[in-house]
Amino acid sequence: MATVLVVDDSEFMRRVIRNILEDGGHKVIEARNSEDAIRIFREQGADIITMDIVMPETDGIETVRRLIDADSSVKIIMISALGHQRTVMRALEAGALDFIMKPFTSDDVLESVNAVLQMSI
Repeated sequence: MATVLVVDDSEFMRRVIRNILEDGGHKVIEARNSEDAIRIFREQGADIITMDIVMPETDGIETVRRLIDADSSVKIIMISALGHQRTVMRALEAGALDFIMKPFTSDDVLESVNAVLQMSI
């Protein structure tokens, strides 16, 4: 079981991802924006983070950079409907380890989380 910090400004999307992860045996913490994500990660930690790209104020890619500055071993998966190749490349260049496209299935999320958990950084 891993602790997963789910970062998304949409309460609905956080709930969907939470249900998938909890059904897969993981513990879930939620954040609704970049500032919450960074604060919660510093206070509670997490084994892995799922991150939306499009959020108000600070986008997910900038948040990835800030989280990696705080802890270079953090494991982050981007989840977004913005699947353009350039966006995917920007997310990976910022330090994300995987990218899940919306709409996704439960298997997509669990397979990505399990694969990223196995990675050593």
